Amino acid sequence: MVRIAAFFAAGVLLCIFRPDLLSENHTIILFTVFSLSYFPVRFFLRFSRVLKLASGLIGLSAVAIAGYLTVLLRDESHAPDHLLQQKDGIETYRVKLITPAEEKAKSWKCVGQVQSILTNVGWRSVSGRINLYWPKEELVSTLDYGDILLIKGQPKEVEAAHNPYEFDFSEYLRFKNIHHQQFVRRGEWVLFQKSVDRGLLFYAHRARKASVSVFRRWIAAPQEQGILMALVLGVTDGLDNEILSAYSASGAMHVLAVSGLHVSIIYGILLFFFRPLRKIPGGEWAIALMSLMLLWGYAFITGLSPSVLRAVTMFSFVAIAKPMGRNTNIYNTLAASAFCLLLYDPFLLMSVGFQLSYLAVFGIVYLQRPLQNLWEAPNAGLHWVWQITTVSIAAQIATMALGIFYFHQFPVYFLLSNLFVIPASSLVLVGGILLLLLSPLDFIAPWLGMALEWLAKMMNEGIFLMERLPMSVIDRLSINLFQCYVLFLLILGGVMLIQFRKFKSLVFMFGCAAIFSFASWCDYTNKFHWIVYRIQGHRAMEWVVDGESHFVGDSSLFQDQQKIKFHIQPNQMANRYKPDSEFQIASQSLIQGLTLYRLRGRTFLWIQSKNFRLPKYLKVDYLIISNNSVKSLKQISDHLNFEKLILDSSNSYRYCEQFKKEAASMGVQFHSVLGEGAFAVSL
Repeated sequence: MVRIAAFFAAGVLLCIFRPDLLSENHTIILFTVFSLSYFPVRFFLRFSRVLKLASGLIGLSAVAIAGYLTVLLRDESHAPDHLLQQKDGIETYRVKLITPAEEKAKSWKCVGQVQSILTNVGWRSVSGRINLYWPKEELVSTLDYGDILLIKGQPKEVEAAHNPYEFDFSEYLRFKNIHHQQFVRRGEWVLFQKSVDRGLLFYAHRARKASVSVFRRWIAAPQEQGILMALVLGVTDGLDNEILSAYSASGAMHVLAVSGLHVSIIYGILLFFFRPLRKIPGGEWAIALMSLMLLWGYAFITGLSPSVLRAVTMFSFVAIAKPMGRNTNIYNTLAASAFCLLLYDPFLLMSVGFQLSYLAVFGIVYLQRPLQNLWEAPNAGLHWVWQITTVSIAAQIATMALGIFYFHQFPVYFLLSNLFVIPASSLVLVGGILLLLLSPLDFIAPWLGMALEWLAKMMNEGIFLMERLPMSVIDRLSINLFQCYVLFLLILGGVMLIQFRKFKSLVFMFGCAAIFSFASWCDYTNKFHWIVYRIQGHRAMEWVVDGESHFVGDSSLFQDQQKIKFHIQPNQMANRYKPDSEFQIASQSLIQGLTLYRLRGRTFLWIQSKNFRLPKYLKVDYLIISNNSVKSLKQISDHLNFEKLILDSSNSYRYCEQFKKEAASMGVQFHSVLGEGAFAVSL
């Protein structure tokens, strides 16, 4: 199953990154040919150990092609009736909600399945998913899974990332088959029909909603309430930025999303209570069946969310494997669960949670026992501490490369934080489930709620203490995908060296370290970048030279740290920008409203205000216009000689379109940051 899952995943990745390599019909033909040829080849070559390899490769090739085909079949965007293919203007559309209303910081959010659209030629059926947002004052909290709405307006396609290394929200949604979004205002929607689809998902979402109301009733403090809902139900709406930052910096972020850790705790408790059943005939199967029922019951009350389904599916295979006999293998069991999940939804492979969950579990299975055997604890207390420590080390080793690649930081005190956060979160999880079960009993629920709130508060205080320790987190780490692979191989070489103690493992490690160092050095040195960022309504540009930066922007942007963190910092980290060091660039304010920059033989003229006056003749390499400052190109063409014209994102859309037409007619090289995304160049 490890080989099968690996080849299936390879086919999935090939289709995600090269979807046009094979058509659906060609893929079906190839899969049929490889599948049918596998059995005769295996039969005729079964007596040769060398030639049996050919049949194995044919079979695994069929599995890889099946992975490619699964992505093609699951990708809804290629359907002829998909919203992406509709070119007519949409006046109104009918949409079925496939999630209940979810409360965000400034809005309500639902995901809907578009059923039909109204255009100038009438109604017609379509397909496609859409993210819907309402302002907080709209009363949408009562909307249920399966409700059908009529919404006025044109769904807008989700835009790709506009700045280098910025988080690409459109790609993230594409892996969920969501390509459109709309911000729905008051008076633009109406409830067409209440849900008549009373299936499993409807009642699962109802159960989750009821569970959330229990925590809101018995847990008063907002932060502790948010922690409990996240830890027990996977509902992260109540988590503020302070909590998220503290848990991330301390290496305890994994407890805030229902994952394999939480399900393993529940499964371990079930095995403990069901232990007496092992003595009766068929007891192992009885334990497995009851464990499955209770695990999936827990998944049901969490609304069957994807992260919970992933974890429960993984442990379902573990539960079934235990009574099946002595030849079961944990690696095959985990690979089988991954294969089934990818067969159901191949885009899970691109989920950070999926990648980290399986890497962490494989790391714990492979490394925890050898690490634990390095030291024999003299008593039960130290044995328990050492066991949690080795689990944390094993999981951190397995996920370190991906953690740095995705989150750009490394928590220094993850061992200390996990020593108390794992047992504390286990108590909170068990207590939260007990509160859900005992909530109708008014003489018990208030006391249990108070105890849980106190326990969650103590856990939070411990996390905040870890965050305040000096050097609690090494942040602003940046590696590209190639460096991530090399770092992973370097760690793997270290594991092989410790386990097998072979000199070739040491040579392999040194080779990986040399490649990683050389790639980092090439990425760091001799860099001279200039970028005009796309941040709507703002002026922002930056020069980066060998890790040092000169950033220029408007005052309102400097006051908005969220925009800087989202739009600008990713590029700064990727270019090894030093936050505490800024080089000086030669600049000259010619006349009010004009600034001229000179760097390495290049000149940049920035027009920021309508009250500007140009000298008689000026030659520059790049001309940047902000704030709709210039009426037309003719106004400046007699005074300026420039190679490229850039309109930054402080200009209006209409203004940019006007200049685009004028630049085309005059043969001027032109770039609109607002319309085309950030302008970046290496000089």
